Amino acid sequence: MSQAAARALSAVLVARFEEAGAVPVDCAVLQSAETLLDLYGEDIRARAYVTQDPARGELMLRPDFTVPVVERHTREGAEPARYCYAGEVFRRQEEHPDRASEYVQAGYEVFDGSEPEAADAEVFARFATLLADYPVRAATGDIGILTAAVGGLRISERRRAALLRHIWRPRRFRALIDRFAGRAPVPPTRAALLASTDPMAVAAPLIGMRGEDEIRARIVALHEDAAEPPLSAEEVTHLEALLKVSETCPFALERLRDLAIDLPALGPAVERFARRCEALAARGVDVEALDFETSYGRTSMEYYDGFVFGFAAPGRPDLPPVATGGRYDALTARLGGGASIPAVGGVIRPDLLIALGDAA
Repeated sequence: MSQAAARALSAVLVARFEEAGAVPVDCAVLQSAETLLDLYGEDIRARAYVTQDPARGELMLRPDFTVPVVERHTREGAEPARYCYAGEVFRRQEEHPDRASEYVQAGYEVFDGSEPEAADAEVFARFATLLADYPVRAATGDIGILTAAVGGLRISERRRAALLRHIWRPRRFRALIDRFAGRAPVPPTRAALLASTDPMAVAAPLIGMRGEDEIRARIVALHEDAAEPPLSAEEVTHLEALLKVSETCPFALERLRDLAIDLPALGPAVERFARRCEALAARGVDVEALDFETSYGRTSMEYYDGFVFGFAAPGRPDLPPVATGGRYDALTARLGGGASIPAVGGVIRPDLLIALGDAA
């Protein structure tokens, strides 16, 4: 399959987005590495192509369009606003070397805070319509529900921040839960620091990698953490049950409402989910058959903080999702200097649609 074919199909998709009122935008291929590192941390280096410019400093080949579109809207946009775009993105594929590291995306973004659940439904329904003739199945989730559950746990703010930081790393998140609940043994190096009458001597090998003040602050934090009572077994049980919710939307909503009785912090997020289901049904989406998983998107959608969705081909497990998207209000707040601009959007990969069409 040629890049030309993918670009041609992306032009068709962009035209459909324009018919819905979206303004086409173009974004530079080279993006500020500083901005992306600030958002995603050093982990993004493993997924992006980095280069140096003598005038602009460290740059990255565009890993996605969302960040530059948000930056443009923050500078120039007025709400409500809809944008569409198409072009190449670049991502290293160390875990999947057989997958393309350069490919075309076509995307649609909505900035509208008047009715967030209605905007969620608009974006999803538009994608479902565009993909209706392809052999794909949709899945949805809501990062906001898990975030709300963590926000309601009876733990210190330090522990809460650690869990929120690792929501997108399920193994690390699970390890933290086990540690905070007292289920995991204390690592030997940590145990030595906690038991020592001279912890700086134990930490001496780290000096040079970190400043002495930073190490002392870390030792204090470790002692404070060790003195904190464990996360209750009851809360762990409820959290584990939440992570296992995987049903069609109506059954998932029923289960989540049951869990909200024991985890009351879930209440507002669950009711947002209920309103989204109503908005989706109003746009003709068969909510009765639409899959929902609490954990959906946790390994690949790290800047989303609410509704998430994806369309994948069940008969082609070798392919990544052909379309993904979701809500990213927190991202707009960070790029907007604290002023959150409610936003939701998604992208489609034309090359994968062509591959599915060729296989049909």
